[in-house]
Amino acid sequence: MWRCGDVKMWRCEDVEMKTNVEMWKLNAGSRKPTGSLFTIHDSRLSIVDSRFSSGISTLLLYFRKMNQAPELSYFETGHVFLIDKPYEWTSFDVVRKIRNQVRTKKVGHAGTLDPLATGLLIVCTGKFTKKINEYMAREKEYTGTFTIGAVTPTYDLESEPEQHKPWEMLGEAALHQATQSFMGTIDQRPPAHSAIKKDGKRLYELARKGVEVEIEPRKVTINEFELTAFRGPEVDFRVVCTTGTYIRSLAHDFGALLGCGAYLSALRRTRIGEFTIAEAMSMEEAALFIEEKKNQKG
Repeated sequence: MWRCGDVKMWRCEDVEMKTNVEMWKLNAGSRKPTGSLFTIHDSRLSIVDSRFSSGISTLLLYFRKMNQAPELSYFETGHVFLIDKPYEWTSFDVVRKIRNQVRTKKVGHAGTLDPLATGLLIVCTGKFTKKINEYMAREKEYTGTFTIGAVTPTYDLESEPEQHKPWEMLGEAALHQATQSFMGTIDQRPPAHSAIKKDGKRLYELARKGVEVEIEPRKVTINEFELTAFRGPEVDFRVVCTTGTYIRSLAHDFGALLGCGAYLSALRRTRIGEFTIAEAMSMEEAALFIEEKKNQKG
């Protein structure tokens, strides 16, 4: 009888020892055994075939290594990056870059930013990817610019302005008054050029093919909506809203209410819940941080 006192990390519940031992014997070049070489009950080892008793240390080492959980890296354990997404980068561009740098499969972001938008993007790694839905549900703040007097098919500068109309008769007071129509919970129709799926297809894919589809409005809540500066047709704004709000749609609907049209010409996300853009790092700073963590491990 042999006691397995030196195999503290080994898990022996519901393990078919014969299969594991056969694996060891085959690796050692021996013939396949006709039965179990040993048995384990209540952490006690019994040698069944004494011909292989000399190899017991090798077996114990094999089982300990086989059953011991691999050590997780810092980024596999989990980290939350607050990234200032660069202009013209997609959100997935950021995720892919960080995934390649941290060499961890589980990497995801907590809320898409359009390529022409900048600002706060939360990226989670490892076990912290479980927090993504929690972060996505939090209130968001945006700043940016509407350009009034025209519209675009995409509601932003991804497409060319069209249907130009005069806007000069509109005073600042009328513009401020228009914001009140969007306060509180409203029905908002997402842009035709968006990633929402309709019958299994992305809306932007259908829009690019000229396919018109009925887009159902969604309930969103605008908690704050203020205009902060006026430069001819360009109107700066700040919006605080719930998740799922399309600022492009807000720009389009704002222009429709004014009667002259409007599109989103600049957008920056400045807050998600308690996280602010002041805490965010650039992609270059993120790369340095990742290398620093790797060197600490080394």
